[in-house]
Order: sequence, then C-alpha cells, then structure tokens
Amino acid sequence: MSIFVRAFAGLVLAGALATAAQAQTKWDMPTPYPDGNFHTKNVALFAADVDMATKGSLKIAVHSAGSLIKHAEIKRSVRQGTTPIGEMLESLASNEAPVYGIDSIPFLATGYDASKKLYMAQKPFLEKQLASEGLILLYSIPWPPQGLYAKREIASVDDLKGLKFRTYNAMIGRIAALVGAIPTQIEVPDLPTAFATGRVDVMITSASTGVDTKSQDYLTHYIDTQAWLPRNIVIVNKEAFDKLTAAEKKALTDAAKAAEERGWKLSIEEMTIKTKALKDAGIKVLPPSPALKDGLAKVGATIAAEWEKSAGADGAAMLVAFRK
Repeated sequence: MSIFVRAFAGLVLAGALATAAQAQTKWDMPTPYPDGNFHTKNVALFAADVDMATKGSLKIAVHSAGSLIKHAEIKRSVRQGTTPIGEMLESLASNEAPVYGIDSIPFLATGYDASKKLYMAQKPFLEKQLASEGLILLYSIPWPPQGLYAKREIASVDDLKGLKFRTYNAMIGRIAALVGAIPTQIEVPDLPTAFATGRVDVMITSASTGVDTKSQDYLTHYIDTQAWLPRNIVIVNKEAFDKLTAAEKKALTDAAKAAEERGWKLSIEEMTIKTKALKDAGIKVLPPSPALKDGLAKVGATIAAEWEKSAGADGAAMLVAFRK
C-alpha cells in the first residue's frame, strides 16, 4: 500500500510540475540600445515588474543592443510574431505611415511639455495604425531633445551643404536634402566607425547617443538645437497578447503604464546628466547661432507642411489637437 501511495503522490507531483511549466510563458524582447542606455534600463525594470506581478507566469527576456533582432527589423519581427514584443524608435517606420513621423517634425514640439502634448494628440491615431497591423502600443518614451554634432562649428545651414549627414528615418533624410547635405543611413552601433572612416560628417541626435557612442573620440562640437524629441515605442503582437490570461494582461498593461511614467522622468534626468557629460568629455556644447536657428526653423516649417499634406485628415486632426 505504501508503495502505491508513494507512486501516486509522485504522479500527482509530476503532473503539478508539468502544469506549472506549461503555465509559464516566456517572451523574447529585442531592443536596439545597450544595457547602459536609460531606455534599456527602463525596459529591464518593466520586465521585472511583469515577472513580479505575474509571479513568474509571464517572463520577458530582454535582448539589448540589437543582439537578437536588428533595429530596422524589430517592428516586422513583432508584427509577424517572430518575437511577441519589442522596442523601437517610432520614426523608423515613418515611411510606412505618416503617423509614425509626427514626433520627428523639426521644431514642432521642442520641450518635454510640448512633446507630451503632441503624444496625447497623436496617441489615438498611433493606436489605430498599430491595430491595423496586428500590434498594440504598450508605452512610449521620448529621447532628450536633439542636437547637431559635427567636427567643427556649424554657424548656418549653408555650412551643411555637401556634408554626409547621418540619417535614421525619412524625416532626417528630408532635413539633409533640404540643407543640401548627403543623407547617409547609419545605425547607432556603427557611428564611431562611420565617422572615423569618413562615411558620415554630421548628425542630429540626443546627448544620450553622443555619450553612449563616445562621440568625443570622433567629433568636436554639439550644437544644442533642441530640434525635437523623438520617441521610442514598445509594441506587442496582438495574437500573443490575446493568449495571455486576464491577470497577465493586466500585469503587462500596469507595468507599461508605470514604465511610461518612469521613462519620461528618466529622459529629463538623462538630458541634464548627458549634456554635462559631453562637456566634461571635451565636446564643445554651444547654442545655435541666430542664423542656424532661423535656417533650421524654415526647414522645419517646410517639413511640417509636407507632413500634414501626406498625412491627410488624420494628420490635420493631430496638429489641430496639438495646437489647441
């Protein structure tokens, strides 16, 4: 009898362990930036919050720095379900639909308050577009304001003519074209080599990226143009989301809300810390000259008008909501 009881107990335990194993869901999450980047740190906290809230039934394994999926392929990977969740720069998809590019219109929203207002105006339309692709928006966080990096001082837009201008989305490419520069697609991990080998001469990006890539090794000037605050988005495949339990869905969306609130604060801290770090590393941090500011503002006005035309009624509605 005791042998039978022990055997039965063993079967029950094995069945319980198998059920527990089956109940655990593991998601791989590709992200484009290194572990030290504030976006990646925030993603790690997000994943930890989900793990804790679900008591381990939903685990998100973060694969940083493009180690699992390259940045340009993350959205497609999530859309196809190759990976259920991922982080990307929103404007990287601006050639797919205009709504993805509104955050990168130069000089439209130049500070954090304006950027948040623009996000709120855009959000319903962004969620609508993502839904049409089988995707769900979890959260969105801005980079610090964008500035101009170069190997010398840039006093006006005329100084940019003929230079190889690093791009990472269609909007940046348009800026380069309007100032007479040569658009050159370069991803963040390739920046040091690209500048060192002369593949690119100038770029617009945040103080964060400048510090992350040790820009003092290949550049000399950072002109704080405060051009715009591009945002990252974290998206999830709807089919994968629908397979979660109700408790797991709630844990995921609650963690996303907390990550968004935390991330905006981290971005402001990042701007302050990283701008100082650029100075400390020997980069000359300068305000834009009046001529450069005026020239870039004209470029921005042209791009805003072009974007509104391409975006149609939805684009006009977003801008009206933002400008109220």
